Amino acid sequence: MKTRKIYNRIAILRRDRNLSRVELAEAIGVNFQTIGYLERQDYNPSLDLAFKISEYFALPLELIFSTEIFSPLSAELLKAQAKKGDQNEE
Repeated sequence: MKTRKIYNRIAILRRDRNLSRVELAEAIGVNFQTIGYLERQDYNPSLDLAFKISEYFALPLELIFSTEIFSPLSAELLKAQAKKGDQNEE
């Protein structure tokens, strides 16, 4: 069975919080190289590791990991704002 590629926003989240790969790795109990492999999508996280990352950033899994390429966060924010504006007009 072919393994699906898992895309993620780890690098963006890490930069947003001014964290190094080493700091994130120490916080979740992995080698810093693992963070690099994940960020480059060279390696899919185990379910346990995905949950650790999700818990560390206090975000739902689906905001960090996906089987489809993420659209830029700015595009998603604009879409969410437009949707909210449409709801306010109702």
